[in-house]
Amino acid sequence: MTAPKVALLGMILESNRFARPATEEDFRSLTWLEGAALLDGARSATPALAAEFAAFVRAMDATGPWHPVPCTLAASHPAGPVARDVFDQISGRITDQLIAHGPFDAVYICNHGAMVAEHSHDPDGELMQRVRAAIGAGPIIVSTLDLHANMSDQMVKACDVIVGYRTNPHVDMFERGEDAAFSLRRCLASGRRPKIAFKKLPIVPASVTLLTAEAPYGDLINFGQQRQAELGGAILNVSDFGNFVFSDTPNNGLSVVVTARDDPDVAEALASEIADKAWSMLEGFVRNLTSVEKAVALACDPERPPVIFSDAGDNPGGGGSGRTTELLAALHAIGAKNILYGSFCDPDLAIEAHQIGAGGRFTAKFNRNSGDERWEKWDQPFQAAAKVLALHDGAVVGERGITKGRQLSLGPCAALDLDGIRVVVISDRSQTADPVFFHMLGLDVGTATCVVVKSRGHFRAGFAAWFAPDQVYEVDTAGLTSPVLDRWPFEFLPRPCLPLDPETTWSDADHG
Repeated sequence: MTAPKVALLGMILESNRFARPATEEDFRSLTWLEGAALLDGARSATPALAAEFAAFVRAMDATGPWHPVPCTLAASHPAGPVARDVFDQISGRITDQLIAHGPFDAVYICNHGAMVAEHSHDPDGELMQRVRAAIGAGPIIVSTLDLHANMSDQMVKACDVIVGYRTNPHVDMFERGEDAAFSLRRCLASGRRPKIAFKKLPIVPASVTLLTAEAPYGDLINFGQQRQAELGGAILNVSDFGNFVFSDTPNNGLSVVVTARDDPDVAEALASEIADKAWSMLEGFVRNLTSVEKAVALACDPERPPVIFSDAGDNPGGGGSGRTTELLAALHAIGAKNILYGSFCDPDLAIEAHQIGAGGRFTAKFNRNSGDERWEKWDQPFQAAAKVLALHDGAVVGERGITKGRQLSLGPCAALDLDGIRVVVISDRSQTADPVFFHMLGLDVGTATCVVVKSRGHFRAGFAAWFAPDQVYEVDTAGLTSPVLDRWPFEFLPRPCLPLDPETTWSDADHG
């Protein structure tokens, strides 16, 4: 067999329908790589791009000759719907590159799967279909997706193999990139066309209920992996996608995607079995949160063990601004001490701290510029006397969890002491899922009695060395990622759906 010619590309965005639109600047500020620079980035010892993309390239390098053709990989931090001109620009560049450099034996698409566009509920599927149209029916298309993907018929029809993450917090991206490469090698070696079965259930759980270290979602994923192993080589991949409810699309819902080596009946039977299993777990997809009042009281309790709070309503990893002040203001008002709070996204405040210098004192004014109007009602101004403890340029490598080994560019950063609350201020909107946000500024997570993070769930992997599950509290704060779903004016979810509509029914016979 000759060395396969494989195109490499992707457009990564998790869209929160209620957040501001994603612009070209959002993509260029995180990842926008083409050609040789894309391939070099994937092969870097500490890649700044998506871990699964780097893993795919490395696995292909390790498993035999191949001819990689790097096209475009663009990625943004989570935001709102992508602007139509930006989507057209990126997808247009990709299709032009495919036409110019084809023909291909295969294409690898690295997407998130929960993107929304100003013009489309399913731009992921639209991009995949454009790729298929550009390369023709023959080449194999393999895609990796986040487990929060909102799966669509269009996505499934365009691809031959779909590989979803299995862990939340996401710590298996490298392994899933390898899986995609290994699956592609098998397909090319055998000459057989994979077959995909796809089931969607009317369950739209909030992300806080989709942790994979516990029931129900973890049990569902484990069940699928067990059944795949029992079926031997007949199944290439089983992926259970939990959905991202804040995308608010007709494609939301818990989805099961099974890729068989070549037998569609085997794929269909297993997908139905897993879907039935998911429907039997309904009660688990609901979670109780801790009130702000209880969290503040707990933070001030000298008798309890160390705790970590998730500022659940303001997760930049789900489209939140990283600028809400509700919990910070409440802790400061009560005089809480020995608190680490990270990370507040306020470039103006970070730059001012750099101008003042370490050791300087000033009145820290949070949200003097509120930013986008969609965030203003939660991004309230707050000010307090502060001392600049430390400064950093924000160029670091992740230590633990989802960003371990990945280059991060957080912009000018500062640690401010607000009379016992040490606040990390960053300039790049990122969730605090890694202790490096504190450690880069000399703040010791291990000595804090209470840590507060603007992160929904990925912090659990990054901070597990210090906080056991019973020391973790998800706080019911306001913001663009509040997991209390009946607070949101959803327009496009496939109704009825659970947990919003208790009367919802489903059977595979009716919806298969």
